[in-house]
Amino acid sequence: MDQRLEGGFDGGASLVGGTVRRTAGRWTASVHALLAHLEAAGFSEAPRALGIDVDGRDTVSFLRGQTVGNSLPWPSWTHSSSALTDVARWLRRYHAAVADFVPPKDASWREGGVWRPGLIVAHNDAAPYNAVWTADGLVGFVDWDMAGPVRQELDVAWVAFSWTPLHAPHVVAAEGFTDLGSRLSRLSVFLREYRWQGTTSDVLDLVAERLTVQLTLMTRAASTDPTYQRMLAAGRHQDLTVALDQLATLH
Repeated sequence: MDQRLEGGFDGGASLVGGTVRRTAGRWTASVHALLAHLEAAGFSEAPRALGIDVDGRDTVSFLRGQTVGNSLPWPSWTHSSSALTDVARWLRRYHAAVADFVPPKDASWREGGVWRPGLIVAHNDAAPYNAVWTADGLVGFVDWDMAGPVRQELDVAWVAFSWTPLHAPHVVAAEGFTDLGSRLSRLSVFLREYRWQGTTSDVLDLVAERLTVQLTLMTRAASTDPTYQRMLAAGRHQDLTVALDQLATLH
């Protein structure tokens, strides 16, 4: 029996016999290649690719723990100091595990892009709503459909944006975060735990670059992808534009 899982603009996924099933896309084989690489590298903080089921659905292992689901405001752990450090350390370990991943020559990614030496394949949506959490801390991240090639420093910026958080004030307030004055110090903590070699100012510039890229990606993808069409209908691009405009005030 299918148990519907909450969250996401894709309409969610289903838990079936201890595995997660969701509609497959043209990118699924490439994502499975990435997850297989992570498994071979001993990286346990991501689902395992289990192939395509008899109904043609993408099938991966289930990470047990608490998720945000559709709740607002988000659970308190999403804005805790321990989550911030856990995620930074997860990202450092992930980057080490994925560093030597070379995608298949025919790889296709949901948000487009072509891998080349010097890029990594990132999760691209390692935000609180895709995190799995227990009393022992971060378990890992789910929903790898947005994975694709990017510069490593832009991935650091994107994850920092989600967890500091640097999103528009009205967005983070709805999620339960109102201590805007702490964001720069939280960013410093994140970067220290990641072992970032630059400055917070460097990262703020990278966040601006990554937001600009994302706005372009969303608009382009919405021409053919219903999920991105729903994002635009919900005003997600407008929220990102507000966040981008307000970044300058943090320098």
